[in-house]
Amino acid sequence: MSIYKIVLVGCGSMSHEWIKYALQSSDCEIVALVDVFIDNANKINQEFNLNCPVFYNLKEAISTTNATLVFDVTIPASHMKVVTEAMRAGCNVMGEKPMATSIIEAREILAVQKETNKSYSVMQNRRFVKNIRAYKNIVQSGQIGKSGMVCADFFLGPHFGGFRDLMDSPLILDMAIHTFDQARFITGSDPVSVYCHEFNPVGSWYRGNASAICIFEFADNSAFCYRGSWCSEGCPTSWESSWRVTGSEGTAMWDGTNLPYAEAVKLSDSNPFHNECEKLELDISWNGREGHLGCLDEMFLALKEGRAAETDCRDNIQSILMVYGAIESSKTGKKVLLDSM
Repeated sequence: MSIYKIVLVGCGSMSHEWIKYALQSSDCEIVALVDVFIDNANKINQEFNLNCPVFYNLKEAISTTNATLVFDVTIPASHMKVVTEAMRAGCNVMGEKPMATSIIEAREILAVQKETNKSYSVMQNRRFVKNIRAYKNIVQSGQIGKSGMVCADFFLGPHFGGFRDLMDSPLILDMAIHTFDQARFITGSDPVSVYCHEFNPVGSWYRGNASAICIFEFADNSAFCYRGSWCSEGCPTSWESSWRVTGSEGTAMWDGTNLPYAEAVKLSDSNPFHNECEKLELDISWNGREGHLGCLDEMFLALKEGRAAETDCRDNIQSILMVYGAIESSKTGKKVLLDSM
């Protein structure tokens, strides 16, 4: 018997990874599909040979099937409605980022989570990469001292077409959430304030601001500097960004693709102009699955163990604060204190 009876909401292309995961797990059974366009649900039903009922209404789907878990793979604008309805109907929820489309919505979700005592975990698949796990380990090990400055560069030129080309803040809203969340993950600290300058440079094919420079202050007194562009042709960075963390006793580097590396000051009795440094050993022991699979593994393990997942909504709201704080700062031209939002 399956432990998790799943209703999947949103039957677009993003749903495929979620469905494949459920079908490969003996603990999971997809018992219903929900979509405002029934034809989409019927197509997915047939494509994956699910043989489950399809619904237009989420509440009806849950009550009819006695579901215990909802996969929310809808568009961002639907997340708050789907998540809160599901939790109030007695289901835990796992869903795609972003958690919500505003801070007001995010706080409403947290209120319903507290009210229902159900869980809501958000897909932040870029935490689940072997190299970023090794990078986090070296930064938080203390071997480079206390983090003082964190830098991430993201420069790519994807020609998506469609809705991204028309968004007001395509880079910050649709992509920077990943890098912002990674900064929190790498440092183990949360944001306090942000100053952001968004702009749309010459040559951009986006209507809105496709480039940004952000400076965040973190609770550990470090500064996080983000430089990004989604209309940068040539010399691309990784989708994981290119990273430098400068600590009080050394520096850790990661290009977003290869193994990270780090150097720390060698102890010396002399007082040289430039200290000699030595390369540090990496902890690359993490052997989990990467990407969506790794994040879903963590979500399900957290459910089984009765704890909050690494990307639980109560944690993920800090990453959402970074996104909407940055946009607010860009609009006002002022530094934004995130606890005031």
